[in-house]
Amino acid sequence: MAFSAETKKELARVLPEKGCCALAEITGFARINGAIRLAGGGRLGVTLSADSPAVARTLKKLVQDYFHAETSIEVVQGSKLRRRKSYRLIFEDPALGEMLLLETGLMMEDGEGKVLTDGIAPEIISRRCCRRACLRGLFLAGGSVSDPEKGYHLEIVCSSERTAADIRKLMNTFSLGARVVERRGSHVIYIKESEHIVDFLNIVGAHQHLLDYENVRIHKSILNQTNRIMNCESANMDKRLSAAEKHLEDIRVIEESGAADRLPKKLRDAAELRKAYPELSLRELAQMADPPVSKSGLNHRLEKIAEKADEIRKNS
Repeated sequence: MAFSAETKKELARVLPEKGCCALAEITGFARINGAIRLAGGGRLGVTLSADSPAVARTLKKLVQDYFHAETSIEVVQGSKLRRRKSYRLIFEDPALGEMLLLETGLMMEDGEGKVLTDGIAPEIISRRCCRRACLRGLFLAGGSVSDPEKGYHLEIVCSSERTAADIRKLMNTFSLGARVVERRGSHVIYIKESEHIVDFLNIVGAHQHLLDYENVRIHKSILNQTNRIMNCESANMDKRLSAAEKHLEDIRVIEESGAADRLPKKLRDAAELRKAYPELSLRELAQMADPPVSKSGLNHRLEKIAEKADEIRKNS
């Protein structure tokens, strides 16, 4: 996952220029890696968890700049099954955590009180710049991208079917061909086409890793093209040799029957030419004739030799 981790490290250095984009990025992150907690006094708070200190620091700055909220980062040791550490962002003032829930659309107020919601609020991503920022937050929270040397795959994992549908819809506003599949109780939004993965990296701002991805992709494309050409040439050579072997076998049958001298001169010349140059293609062989003939003309003569050989085989 080194390529994926390095991509996230690059994205952690990308800071939105506008407040609406900052909120959209926080929303994307919180929708996947936000955890609701009781904060006392009937209030609900929230904690945000990141897998790397770089992402945690970026998230802390986004939250501090947008909500003017003081937060602290708590390092959580991994369990035996999950050895990696995580970094938990905690609000010093629980009321500001509740404000985050309301402004990101993770919670809403109705006539009966506050209700937790699902999916991504449309008003958060009404602008194109905000959709890009939200995708960046979603990827930082639950995304991964495979090393292009090994294959082409990018995905974002979430726990909610509604959220997965919204993420897929969001990604496809950029024509990324995203799809959703369920995996071990989670919902995975994924992209398989390399061109769309490059587009995604460009959209979220991972420009250096986009170039690295493209370099590998182009190199692999050239290598595959070279292999296809070599395979075609090899197949053509095999086809040419098989045809030559058939011609030589027909000529042998005619010679052993004593009928070679009764062949018309043009057919005898074609037979001698094939025996002399068994490795040449029909086009090359036709140019060696004296006088030169067309490829189709030489092929016609060799077909006549084949008909004569078949006749001899049938009679014998």
